[in-house]
Amino acid sequence: MIIDLPSTTTSQVNRKMVELRERGGAVALGRVLTLVIVDDDGEHLEEHIDAANEASREHPCRVIVLARGSRTAAARIDAQIRVGGDAGASEVIILRLYGPLASQGQSAVIPLLLPDAPIVAWWPSSGPKVPAEDPIGQLAQRRITDSAAERNPIRALSARRKSYVPGDTDLAWTRLTNWRAQLVAALDLPPYEKITGATVTGEADSPSTELLAGWLAEYLKVPVRRVKTTTAQGIVSVEMERRSGAIALHRPDGKVGTLMQPDQPTRRIALHRRNTKDCLIEELRRLDPDEVYEAALQGLDKLSGGSAGATRKKPAAKKPVKPVKSAQSVKSVKSEASA
Repeated sequence: MIIDLPSTTTSQVNRKMVELRERGGAVALGRVLTLVIVDDDGEHLEEHIDAANEASREHPCRVIVLARGSRTAAARIDAQIRVGGDAGASEVIILRLYGPLASQGQSAVIPLLLPDAPIVAWWPSSGPKVPAEDPIGQLAQRRITDSAAERNPIRALSARRKSYVPGDTDLAWTRLTNWRAQLVAALDLPPYEKITGATVTGEADSPSTELLAGWLAEYLKVPVRRVKTTTAQGIVSVEMERRSGAIALHRPDGKVGTLMQPDQPTRRIALHRRNTKDCLIEELRRLDPDEVYEAALQGLDKLSGGSAGATRKKPAAKKPVKPVKSAQSVKSVKSEASA
């Protein structure tokens, strides 16, 4: 059921929600959280609502969508309520805000929040510079952004690292779950040798590649190179060096990965790029801070190879004799990933 309420107020929306519950028997107490989606009123808005509907089948919730419309229009709220089959296992309230109201989402959300239920904020497109200081972010226990959806993904990821507050997370990190699981499983197989170094190859503007390299640098405590490529999208390969030979996981086509390591048969692994729905479902499973994501952000400072978090080169040692001008050689780094 879809009900349109043009030129309305939040009080009228609330009264309509109560009327629908009394008439249809929908009980708000069955909702485990409130998911607030903040996005522009554009062509991708319905895709993000559909992802929230699918996620609600595992996490029944009230979904409040703040769709920011034209800032130059007259101040107005157009609301839409979706329940039943049009809302998955949730109840969806879409608020299209126009004019000065487009920047007043917090005042529109507060009257519609479920009492005593956790709040999760999600910016599926462009997120705020500091999510925890955003008016909507201040209401939420968890704040979900997506660096890959930003105009400059690497710059956005760098901003997330500087502004991190417990409760922040990024879908660019959630997309790494399968990669992390496969790499950890490979380390559990013999020979049990220490990793001496690692190389992570991926698209130049892939925040997931950056985070994977940062995670390895932080937890393995070894030098990690971040190699950029233009031959494929997202993460292409990971190689972890050991005395007996490297553990290599290659995924040149974005679908199937090949795991190779000494004295073990070569294995083909399904490594499809995860969609937004699956990532959102995973993020809604926890409301506590993600310490591993925080550690991966800290690991960005330890990378080499020209990535966003590259370490600084040590200056050349000064000689006791008169100074001699010399040019530093810059070595080009080539990808070792198979085509």
